[in-house]
Amino acid sequence: MTSSTTSAPTPTATPGRLSIWAQFIAMGVVWGASFLFMKVALEGVAFGQVAWSRLVLGALTLAVIMLVMRPRVAGPGGVLGPILPREPIVYLHFLVVTLSGCVVPFLLYAWAEQYVSSSLASIYNATTPIATALLATLAFRVEKLGRMQWAGVVVGILGVLVIIGPWQYAALTGSLAGQIACVAAPLCYGVMFGYTRKFLSGRPIHGVTFAFLNIGTGALVMLVLTPVVALGALELDPLIVGSLLVLGTVGTGLCYIWNINVLRAWGPTNTSTVTYVTPVVGVILGVVLLHERFSWHEPLGAILVVVGILLAQNRLRRRRPAPAA
Repeated sequence: MTSSTTSAPTPTATPGRLSIWAQFIAMGVVWGASFLFMKVALEGVAFGQVAWSRLVLGALTLAVIMLVMRPRVAGPGGVLGPILPREPIVYLHFLVVTLSGCVVPFLLYAWAEQYVSSSLASIYNATTPIATALLATLAFRVEKLGRMQWAGVVVGILGVLVIIGPWQYAALTGSLAGQIACVAAPLCYGVMFGYTRKFLSGRPIHGVTFAFLNIGTGALVMLVLTPVVALGALELDPLIVGSLLVLGTVGTGLCYIWNINVLRAWGPTNTSTVTYVTPVVGVILGVVLLHERFSWHEPLGAILVVVGILLAQNRLRRRRPAPAA
């Protein structure tokens, strides 16, 4: 998942160029590998336990960072503001953000990977910019798409249909249901990005605090849901424990801070290119380590999705020639 379509408050310090590149690459690799880690973890724990572990471990990681950094944003006159927002409405906004951007999609992807390959799940995750563009325009009205961008949305949706291959199913199967869950997760991210941009992006909240409130609120929700999603038998071994630790501490903790740093340095459009990195990493790891295979229509659909993203982000516009001197 990437949060590249949201804007962030003015940073208190700007990381160096090399550091930003390192964070961008690390973010793409970790998020791409997260689908492999989920698949491995599902060998010993239930899908709800995977999502529960991600958010609780991520929140603990960010809480430690918060305690060490005690981040604040400078207000008018250079006066530092509070570490945590004081307006109660902000926490209600974060509840909506974490439900749509963490709790529900994490559960959907973990459930789906019981029935679909990690490679396929990573490809579906790449449709997030298309879902975001669609919902930001129609539901939240924070963006306006041009004709080429609408064409990109249509091409991306066509790509999703090609990946699913509806001609293969006469009834609802586990594989089809898993793919539908993988389509629903990016739609949830689209809701989260549009809502964040409309209600939270303009508030003076430090990036680390923003990540902590997002993941921390999700962890509280999961703790409340523990009897429903997290209780059950466990079959743990070092590989499964390691997968859960990386998913939580790095993929759901550190990566959210890296994403905000890259967003501040590069802006939303360039940061969104992580969308092209994550499925490549996810597919390579799934094929090499888990020996996953594709049907002919899945790579074709993935190509259509990438073309749709490029169109939706105005990356295929023809450059006008410079006027003659």
